Amino acid sequence: MNRAESSVSRKRRSARRLEVKPVNLALQGGGAHGAFAWGVLDRLLEEDAVAFDGISATSAGAVNAVVCACGLIKGGREGARQALREFWQQISRAALLSPIQPSFLDRLAGNRGLETSPAFLLLHMLTQVASPYELNPFNYNPLLTVLEQTVDFELLRRSRQVKLFLSATNVRSGKIRVFENHEMSPEVVLASTCLPFIFQAVEIDEEYYWDGGYMGNPALFPLIYRCETSDIVVVHINPISRPTVPRTAAEILNRINEISFNSSLMREVRAVEFLNRLVEEGRVLTPDIRQVRLHAVEADEVMRHLGAASKLNADWNFLTDLYTIGRKKADAWLRDDFPKVGIKSSIDIQDRYL
Repeated sequence: MNRAESSVSRKRRSARRLEVKPVNLALQGGGAHGAFAWGVLDRLLEEDAVAFDGISATSAGAVNAVVCACGLIKGGREGARQALREFWQQISRAALLSPIQPSFLDRLAGNRGLETSPAFLLLHMLTQVASPYELNPFNYNPLLTVLEQTVDFELLRRSRQVKLFLSATNVRSGKIRVFENHEMSPEVVLASTCLPFIFQAVEIDEEYYWDGGYMGNPALFPLIYRCETSDIVVVHINPISRPTVPRTAAEILNRINEISFNSSLMREVRAVEFLNRLVEEGRVLTPDIRQVRLHAVEADEVMRHLGAASKLNADWNFLTDLYTIGRKKADAWLRDDFPKVGIKSSIDIQDRYL
Protein backbone atom coordinates (compact mmCIF):
# COMPACT_ATOMS: atom_id res chain seq x y z
CA MET A 1 0.00 0.00 0.00
CA ASN A 2 1.49 3.35 -1.01
CA ARG A 3 1.45 6.49 1.11
CA ALA A 4 -1.54 8.06 -0.71
CA GLU A 5 -3.62 4.90 -0.28
CA SER A 6 -2.66 4.76 3.42
CA SER A 7 -3.83 8.37 3.91
CA VAL A 8 -7.17 7.63 2.25
CA SER A 9 -7.65 4.54 4.44
CA ARG A 10 -6.96 6.55 7.60
CA LYS A 11 -9.52 9.13 6.57
CA ARG A 12 -12.10 6.46 5.89
CA ARG A 13 -11.50 4.84 9.29
CA SER A 14 -11.75 8.26 10.96
CA ALA A 15 -15.05 8.97 9.19
CA ARG A 16 -16.42 5.63 10.34
CA ARG A 17 -15.43 6.37 13.95
CA LEU A 18 -17.21 9.74 13.87
CA GLU A 19 -20.84 8.68 13.86
CA VAL A 20 -22.91 11.81 13.42
CA LYS A 21 -26.20 11.62 15.29
CA PRO A 22 -28.96 14.13 14.54
CA VAL A 23 -31.15 15.40 17.37
CA ASN A 24 -34.06 17.78 17.70
CA LEU A 25 -33.80 20.53 20.28
CA ALA A 26 -36.67 21.78 22.46
CA LEU A 27 -35.66 25.08 24.08
CA GLN A 28 -37.71 26.46 26.96
CA GLY A 29 -38.18 30.16 27.67
CA GLY A 30 -37.21 31.99 30.81
CA GLY A 31 -35.87 35.49 30.14
CA ALA A 32 -32.28 35.96 31.25
CA HIS A 33 -32.23 32.33 32.36
CA GLY A 34 -32.02 31.56 28.65
CA ALA A 35 -28.28 32.14 29.05
CA PHE A 36 -28.20 28.60 30.47
CA ALA A 37 -29.42 27.30 27.08
CA TRP A 38 -26.78 29.49 25.41
CA GLY A 39 -24.15 27.51 27.32
CA VAL A 40 -25.77 24.21 26.37
CA LEU A 41 -25.84 25.16 22.69
CA ASP A 42 -22.26 26.41 22.82
CA ARG A 43 -21.04 23.04 24.11
CA LEU A 44 -23.13 20.98 21.68
CA LEU A 45 -21.85 23.05 18.76
CA GLU A 46 -18.30 22.00 19.65
CA GLU A 47 -19.16 18.37 18.92
CA ASP A 48 -19.06 17.39 15.24
CA ALA A 49 -20.93 14.19 16.14
CA VAL A 50 -24.04 16.21 17.08
CA ALA A 51 -26.24 17.50 14.27
CA PHE A 52 -29.41 19.55 14.64
CA ASP A 53 -32.45 18.49 12.65
CA GLY A 54 -35.13 20.79 14.09
CA ILE A 55 -35.41 23.32 16.90
CA SER A 56 -38.71 24.02 18.64
CA ALA A 57 -38.45 26.99 20.95
CA THR A 58 -40.35 29.54 22.97
CA SER A 59 -39.54 33.00 24.36
CA ALA A 60 -35.82 33.18 25.28
CA GLY A 61 -35.50 29.78 23.63
CA ALA A 62 -36.85 31.29 20.41
CA VAL A 63 -34.20 33.99 20.54
CA ASN A 64 -31.44 31.41 21.04
CA ALA A 65 -32.90 29.35 18.18
CA VAL A 66 -32.90 32.10 15.53
CA VAL A 67 -29.48 33.42 16.54
CA CYS A 68 -27.98 29.91 16.49
CA ALA A 69 -29.60 28.98 13.18
CA CYS A 70 -28.50 32.19 11.50
CA GLY A 71 -24.95 31.71 12.77
CA LEU A 72 -24.88 28.12 11.48
CA ILE A 73 -25.98 29.19 8.01
CA LYS A 74 -23.46 32.04 7.81
CA GLY A 75 -20.41 30.55 9.50
CA GLY A 76 -20.99 26.95 10.50
CA ARG A 77 -20.58 25.80 14.09
CA GLU A 78 -18.05 28.45 15.04
CA GLY A 79 -20.23 31.08 13.42
CA ALA A 80 -23.18 29.96 15.56
CA ARG A 81 -21.10 30.03 18.75
CA GLN A 82 -19.83 33.53 17.96
CA ALA A 83 -23.32 34.77 17.06
CA LEU A 84 -24.77 33.53 20.35
CA ARG A 85 -22.02 35.17 22.40
CA GLU A 86 -22.37 38.48 20.56
CA PHE A 87 -26.14 38.42 20.99
CA TRP A 88 -26.00 37.91 24.76
CA GLN A 89 -23.30 40.57 25.04
CA GLN A 90 -25.59 43.02 23.27
CA ILE A 91 -28.48 42.08 25.56
CA SER A 92 -26.30 42.79 28.58
CA ARG A 93 -25.12 46.12 27.17
CA ALA A 94 -28.69 47.15 26.39
CA ALA A 95 -29.70 46.27 29.95
CA LEU A 96 -27.15 48.74 31.32
CA LEU A 97 -29.38 51.53 30.01
CA SER A 98 -32.38 50.20 31.91
CA PRO A 99 -33.28 51.59 35.36
CA ILE A 100 -34.09 48.03 36.45
CA GLN A 101 -30.83 47.01 38.09
CA PRO A 102 -30.02 44.84 41.13
CA SER A 103 -29.81 46.95 44.26
CA PHE A 104 -26.96 46.83 46.76
CA LEU A 105 -29.06 44.50 48.92
CA ASP A 106 -29.79 42.23 45.94
CA ARG A 107 -26.09 41.95 45.19
CA LEU A 108 -25.31 41.38 48.85
CA ALA A 109 -27.86 38.58 49.06
CA GLY A 110 -26.25 36.87 46.07
CA ASN A 111 -29.57 35.55 44.77
CA ARG A 112 -29.25 37.31 41.39
CA GLY A 113 -32.72 38.74 41.91
CA LEU A 114 -34.24 42.21 41.79
CA GLU A 115 -36.47 41.88 44.81
CA THR A 116 -35.20 45.10 46.44
CA SER A 117 -34.53 47.06 43.25
CA PRO A 118 -36.61 50.29 43.48
CA ALA A 119 -37.22 50.40 39.71
CA PHE A 120 -38.32 46.75 39.62
CA LEU A 121 -40.65 47.19 42.59
CA LEU A 122 -42.18 50.26 40.96
CA LEU A 123 -42.65 48.39 37.67
CA HIS A 124 -44.19 45.43 39.47
CA MET A 125 -46.64 47.71 41.27
CA LEU A 126 -47.58 49.65 38.13
CA THR A 127 -48.22 46.53 36.06
CA GLN A 128 -50.85 45.47 38.60
CA VAL A 129 -52.97 48.55 37.90
CA ALA A 130 -52.02 49.71 34.40
CA SER A 131 -51.58 47.88 31.10
CA PRO A 132 -48.62 48.17 28.70
CA TYR A 133 -50.92 50.14 26.40
CA GLU A 134 -50.88 52.82 29.11
CA LEU A 135 -47.38 52.35 30.52
CA ASN A 136 -45.65 51.77 27.19
CA PRO A 137 -47.85 53.56 24.61
CA PHE A 138 -45.11 53.57 21.94
CA ASN A 139 -44.55 49.83 22.54
CA TYR A 140 -40.79 50.19 22.89
CA ASN A 141 -38.99 46.86 23.09
CA PRO A 142 -35.16 46.92 23.23
CA LEU A 143 -35.05 43.32 22.00
CA LEU A 144 -36.20 44.45 18.54
CA THR A 145 -33.08 46.53 17.96
CA VAL A 146 -30.76 43.71 19.04
CA LEU A 147 -32.57 41.19 16.82
CA GLU A 148 -32.37 43.45 13.79
CA GLN A 149 -28.64 43.90 14.36
CA THR A 150 -27.79 40.22 14.88
CA VAL A 151 -30.22 38.07 12.86
CA ASP A 152 -30.67 37.90 9.08
CA PHE A 153 -34.33 36.90 8.92
CA GLU A 154 -34.38 36.81 5.13
CA LEU A 155 -31.63 34.19 5.29
CA LEU A 156 -33.67 32.14 7.77
CA ARG A 157 -36.73 32.31 5.52
CA ARG A 158 -34.76 30.94 2.56
CA SER A 159 -32.78 28.26 4.37
CA ARG A 160 -33.85 24.79 5.51
CA GLN A 161 -30.51 23.89 7.07
CA VAL A 162 -32.19 23.81 10.47
CA LYS A 163 -35.96 23.51 10.76
CA LEU A 164 -37.31 26.20 13.11
CA PHE A 165 -40.59 26.07 15.04
CA LEU A 166 -41.28 29.10 17.26
CA SER A 167 -44.36 29.10 19.48
CA ALA A 168 -46.63 32.01 20.39
CA THR A 169 -50.04 32.17 22.08
CA ASN A 170 -52.96 33.58 20.09
CA VAL A 171 -54.54 36.11 22.46
CA ARG A 172 -58.07 35.86 21.05
CA SER A 173 -58.36 32.11 20.41
CA GLY A 174 -56.11 30.92 23.23
CA LYS A 175 -54.50 28.46 20.80
CA ILE A 176 -50.85 27.88 20.10
CA ARG A 177 -49.38 29.20 16.84
CA VAL A 178 -46.19 27.60 15.58
CA PHE A 179 -44.19 29.71 13.11
CA GLU A 180 -41.82 27.95 10.70
CA ASN A 181 -38.78 29.00 8.66
CA HIS A 182 -40.66 30.68 5.82
CA GLU A 183 -42.48 32.89 8.35
CA MET A 184 -39.45 34.08 10.32
CA SER A 185 -39.32 37.78 11.18
CA PRO A 186 -38.44 39.99 14.16
CA GLU A 187 -42.18 40.21 14.92
CA VAL A 188 -42.42 36.42 15.24
CA VAL A 189 -39.65 36.36 17.85
CA LEU A 190 -41.20 39.33 19.67
CA ALA A 191 -44.54 37.47 19.69
CA SER A 192 -42.93 34.39 21.20
CA THR A 193 -41.30 36.53 23.92
CA CYS A 194 -44.20 38.93 24.57
CA LEU A 195 -44.82 39.29 28.31
CA PRO A 196 -48.40 40.63 28.43
CA PHE A 197 -47.88 42.75 31.55
CA ILE A 198 -44.94 44.60 29.98
CA PHE A 199 -45.46 44.64 26.20
CA GLN A 200 -48.45 45.10 23.93
CA ALA A 201 -49.65 42.01 22.06
CA VAL A 202 -47.73 41.54 18.81
CA GLU A 203 -49.83 41.75 15.64
CA ILE A 204 -49.03 39.31 12.83
CA ASP A 205 -51.43 38.84 9.89
CA GLU A 206 -54.26 40.56 11.78
CA GLU A 207 -53.91 38.24 14.79
CA TYR A 208 -52.41 39.12 18.17
CA TYR A 209 -49.91 37.08 20.16
CA TRP A 210 -48.42 36.76 23.63
CA ASP A 211 -45.55 34.70 24.99
CA GLY A 212 -45.61 31.14 23.65
CA GLY A 213 -44.89 29.70 27.09
CA TYR A 214 -48.57 29.76 28.00
CA MET A 215 -49.44 27.11 25.40
CA GLY A 216 -46.15 25.49 24.43
CA ASN A 217 -42.92 25.75 26.37
CA PRO A 218 -41.79 24.45 23.99
CA ALA A 219 -44.08 22.54 21.63
CA LEU A 220 -42.91 18.99 20.86
CA PHE A 221 -45.43 18.02 18.19
CA PRO A 222 -43.72 19.93 15.31
CA LEU A 223 -40.52 17.98 16.00
CA ILE A 224 -42.45 14.71 15.87
CA TYR A 225 -44.46 15.46 12.74
CA ARG A 226 -42.04 17.60 10.70
CA CYS A 227 -38.60 16.17 11.47
CA GLU A 228 -36.93 12.89 10.54
CA THR A 229 -35.02 12.13 13.72
CA SER A 230 -36.90 10.61 16.67
CA ASP A 231 -34.57 11.99 19.38
CA ILE A 232 -35.62 15.16 21.20
CA VAL A 233 -33.33 16.93 23.68
CA VAL A 234 -35.33 19.20 26.01
CA VAL A 235 -33.27 22.05 27.48
CA HIS A 236 -35.09 22.85 30.70
CA ILE A 237 -35.14 26.34 32.19
CA ASN A 238 -38.06 26.08 34.61
CA PRO A 239 -37.77 23.50 37.42
CA ILE A 240 -40.53 20.90 37.30
CA SER A 241 -40.43 19.90 40.96
CA ARG A 242 -39.47 21.57 44.23
CA PRO A 243 -38.75 19.86 47.54
CA THR A 244 -40.38 22.56 49.69
CA VAL A 245 -43.69 24.40 49.75
CA PRO A 246 -43.41 28.14 48.91
CA ARG A 247 -44.28 30.42 51.82
CA THR A 248 -43.65 34.03 50.80
CA ALA A 249 -45.66 35.94 48.20
CA ALA A 250 -42.66 36.03 45.85
CA GLU A 251 -42.07 32.29 46.25
CA ILE A 252 -45.72 31.49 45.60
CA LEU A 253 -45.81 33.65 42.46
CA ASN A 254 -42.58 32.09 41.23
CA ARG A 255 -43.93 28.57 41.72
CA ILE A 256 -47.20 29.43 39.94
CA ASN A 257 -45.15 30.66 36.97
CA GLU A 258 -43.07 27.48 36.93
CA ILE A 259 -46.12 25.22 37.01
CA SER A 260 -47.90 27.27 34.34
CA PHE A 261 -44.94 27.32 31.98
CA ASN A 262 -44.26 23.59 32.39
CA SER A 263 -47.86 22.40 32.09
CA SER A 264 -48.06 22.27 28.28
CA LEU A 265 -44.76 20.40 28.02
CA MET A 266 -45.85 17.83 30.58
CA ARG A 267 -49.13 17.24 28.75
CA GLU A 268 -47.28 16.63 25.51
CA VAL A 269 -44.82 14.27 27.14
CA ARG A 270 -47.72 12.24 28.53
CA ALA A 271 -49.13 11.94 25.01
CA VAL A 272 -45.70 10.94 23.68
CA GLU A 273 -45.33 8.23 26.32
CA PHE A 274 -48.81 6.89 25.52
CA LEU A 275 -47.91 6.76 21.82
CA ASN A 276 -44.60 5.05 22.62
CA ARG A 277 -46.42 2.31 24.53
CA LEU A 278 -48.82 1.74 21.64
CA VAL A 279 -45.92 1.41 19.19
CA GLU A 280 -44.01 -0.88 21.55
CA GLU A 281 -47.03 -3.13 21.95
CA GLY A 282 -47.53 -3.32 18.20
CA ARG A 283 -50.93 -1.63 18.34
CA VAL A 284 -50.00 1.08 15.82
CA LEU A 285 -49.99 -0.19 12.26
CA THR A 286 -49.22 3.08 10.48
CA PRO A 287 -45.53 3.03 9.43
CA ASP A 288 -45.24 6.83 9.75
CA ILE A 289 -45.84 6.60 13.51
CA ARG A 290 -42.62 5.90 15.39
CA GLN A 291 -41.36 5.90 18.94
CA VAL A 292 -39.99 9.17 20.27
CA ARG A 293 -36.83 9.11 22.36
CA LEU A 294 -36.56 11.89 24.96
CA HIS A 295 -33.46 13.36 26.55
CA ALA A 296 -33.02 16.32 28.88
CA VAL A 297 -30.39 18.84 29.90
CA GLU A 298 -31.31 20.69 33.08
CA ALA A 299 -29.88 22.39 36.16
CA ASP A 300 -32.85 22.28 38.51
CA GLU A 301 -30.61 22.40 41.57
CA VAL A 302 -29.43 25.84 40.39
CA MET A 303 -32.68 27.18 38.93
CA ARG A 304 -34.62 26.39 42.11
CA HIS A 305 -32.61 29.08 43.90
CA LEU A 306 -33.37 31.76 41.31
CA GLY A 307 -36.57 33.74 41.70
CA ALA A 308 -38.81 34.97 38.90
CA ALA A 309 -37.37 38.50 39.18
CA SER A 310 -33.91 37.24 38.19
CA LYS A 311 -35.30 36.49 34.72
CA LEU A 312 -35.12 40.26 34.13
CA ASN A 313 -31.54 40.52 35.37
CA ALA A 314 -29.22 40.75 32.35
CA ASP A 315 -26.06 41.51 34.36
CA TRP A 316 -23.15 40.09 32.35
CA ASN A 317 -21.66 38.22 35.30
CA PHE A 318 -25.01 36.52 35.92
CA LEU A 319 -25.42 35.61 32.25
CA THR A 320 -21.93 34.15 31.99
CA ASP A 321 -22.42 32.17 35.20
CA LEU A 322 -25.54 30.57 33.69
CA TYR A 323 -23.65 30.03 30.44
CA THR A 324 -20.89 28.19 32.29
CA ILE A 325 -23.42 26.01 34.10
CA GLY A 326 -25.08 25.24 30.76
CA ARG A 327 -21.78 24.15 29.24
CA LYS A 328 -21.02 21.88 32.19
CA LYS A 329 -24.46 20.27 32.06
CA ALA A 330 -24.21 19.75 28.29
CA ASP A 331 -20.75 18.25 28.73
CA ALA A 332 -22.12 15.78 31.28
CA TRP A 333 -25.01 14.92 28.92
CA LEU A 334 -22.62 14.29 26.04
CA ARG A 335 -20.52 12.01 28.22
CA ASP A 336 -23.32 10.06 29.89
CA ASP A 337 -26.36 10.20 27.61
CA PHE A 338 -25.32 10.99 24.05
CA PRO A 339 -24.37 7.33 23.40
CA LYS A 340 -28.08 6.49 23.93
CA VAL A 341 -29.22 8.80 21.12
CA GLY A 342 -30.73 6.71 18.35
CA ILE A 343 -31.22 3.79 20.73
CA LYS A 344 -33.43 4.75 23.68
CA SER A 345 -34.53 7.63 25.89
CA SER A 346 -31.89 8.70 28.39
CA ILE A 347 -34.40 9.88 31.01
CA ASP A 348 -37.04 8.07 33.02
CA ILE A 349 -40.12 9.65 31.43
CA GLN A 350 -42.45 8.07 33.96
CA ASP A 351 -40.53 9.42 36.93
CA ARG A 352 -39.80 12.91 35.57
CA TYR A 353 -43.03 13.87 33.83
CA LEU A 354 -45.87 11.52 34.74
